[in-house]
Amino acid sequence: MKTPRVAPATDTPPQDEAASAPPRPRGLRHNTRWLMVFLCFLGMTVNYVDRATISISLPYMTDDLHIGPEWQGVILSMFFVTYALGQLPSGALIDRYGEKKMFAIGGLIWSLVTVATGFVRGIGSLLVARLALGAGEAPAYPSCAKSVSRWFPVRERALANSVWDNGARAGTAVAAPVVTALIAWQGWRMAFWVTGGVALLWVALWLKAYREPSAAGGISAEERAYVAAGGARLEEAPAEDAGNTAPEGPTVRWRDLFRYRTVWGMMIGFFCLNYVIYFFITWFPSYLVDARGFDLLKLGFYGALPGLVAIGGSLLGGWTSDTLLRRGWSVTRARKTCLVCGMLFSSVIAFAVLVPSAMWALTLLSVSYASLAFSAASVASLPADVAPTPRHVASLGGIQNFASNLAGVLGSTTTGLLLGFFNHSFVAPLVLSGALCVVGALTYGLVIKRVEPLRISAA
Repeated sequence: MKTPRVAPATDTPPQDEAASAPPRPRGLRHNTRWLMVFLCFLGMTVNYVDRATISISLPYMTDDLHIGPEWQGVILSMFFVTYALGQLPSGALIDRYGEKKMFAIGGLIWSLVTVATGFVRGIGSLLVARLALGAGEAPAYPSCAKSVSRWFPVRERALANSVWDNGARAGTAVAAPVVTALIAWQGWRMAFWVTGGVALLWVALWLKAYREPSAAGGISAEERAYVAAGGARLEEAPAEDAGNTAPEGPTVRWRDLFRYRTVWGMMIGFFCLNYVIYFFITWFPSYLVDARGFDLLKLGFYGALPGLVAIGGSLLGGWTSDTLLRRGWSVTRARKTCLVCGMLFSSVIAFAVLVPSAMWALTLLSVSYASLAFSAASVASLPADVAPTPRHVASLGGIQNFASNLAGVLGSTTTGLLLGFFNHSFVAPLVLSGALCVVGALTYGLVIKRVEPLRISAA
């Protein structure tokens, strides 16, 4: 078989309908799409609270479970092994069975595993729990990307993606004070029991409130016309309900997606971005305690600041990308401008090693996290922007997220090894993170040529 090639295109948005969309309908009943993305935001918030609980609890678990420093990086990285590998089948399953069903199944798994982590008695059981947690959380990201692709027109897509993607920042920010308070109150085991219980409540809410855009009563006729004309990747039903009807558009096998330069650019760029983000999720609490001398009270208060600042960065990134589109920029120019600029600014994380003041270091780290979040809104939009058909959006999201979460595996372990080699100094890990930010900017700027639906040329 010949390698698929991207068809030539002009410098215009890939969805021409976006320019001629009907006026945005007013009123709550015509804005169901924002309720759906808010449910995704809540899911991602709970998702990140549950995964951050281990990072905050780990310094206080070491004595009870006899965890040496050589095991801490391994424990943190085990989550990302199954989380990264789980992205590939999760994306394909979401495209087949729908985001509502798969997000609920994943949420049920990760909530029960989080509760079970509060009962672990040693390193072995903790490693098993981390592996299971990664598998359960894998459907979250591609489910949210799929939901936005179906519910939102192109010119609202980046802002909508920034809303649910901010669940990562909100969850990380909320976890710092909440988990530290639970630990101070009843110990680290209680922290896992409470956060896992909250996840179960979210699953019930998701199943009750989330609706498909094509379901009866799920969307008004005016809102449906607005999102459809604006380029929403809307299909009538998940693939499992499609019967014998052949899908519209080009036939693209899942494995053929890996043959595109654009897909590899998405993978490499997101790898670099997430390598740095996962420093904040895994090693950042230890950095504040070990390198900057923060006690439990300071960790709970100041540890939330980068995540809170990043929420604003994410919303600004989504608003900027969508505003550029409304002003006539092509999808390529709008997305790549936000991607490259955000990644370049995030490299200031490396300069945190040069400042003696903990507050200046925290400021630089907050700017870096906010810049990463600024780019992430456009990253989350790429699967819907380049998918050849609506039935490839979650698959592309899973592929992109698979590569990005290899950074979780390598980043957690690499940071631990560098700390051991350089006598617990965070200089090398932070400089490496800054360098990868620059690599990510170059990848989005040079490897991805155009942001447009992938097409297969005639054989």
